[in-house]
Amino acid sequence: MSIKHTFKAQVKWTINDGESTSNPRTFSRNHKVTIANKVSDLSVSAAKSFRGDDTLYNPEDLLLSALASCHMMSYLYVCAQNNIEVISYSDDAEGDLEVNASGSGSFKIVRLKPVVTIKNETQKALAENLHSKANQLCFIANSCNFPITHLVKIVVK
Repeated sequence: MSIKHTFKAQVKWTINDGESTSNPRTFSRNHKVTIANKVSDLSVSAAKSFRGDDTLYNPEDLLLSALASCHMMSYLYVCAQNNIEVISYSDDAEGDLEVNASGSGSFKIVRLKPVVTIKNETQKALAENLHSKANQLCFIANSCNFPITHLVKIVVK
């Protein structure tokens, strides 16, 4: 049995005075993303290399952060199932995007680099191995068509 959940996001963009979409080099990519019942809107643009505002989130940032965040939550879930007490978790995730001559592109790989601090030394190997199970459960990872690697470091405190 599967359960369906629907998520919604609203995107709003308006041309700025003096700009035109007749030339792809001359208009702002800045826009707002609103998600119902959330505290605030997201200010989003294209990445700087795609003529966006580098101070704002871009879709590539959001995809990478969604993947890293979902993996962490899936990992904490499987740790709880296995009675592993996690003290802290951090990840310096990286993703490689390749753009084709046509202007299309895609992520080719994402490297998650979680550093997990646990309490029990005897669970270190299990804590490392559970990243594979977390990846299998992660909704975002299951929606991606590129490899996701896990460069894991387990610390005992």
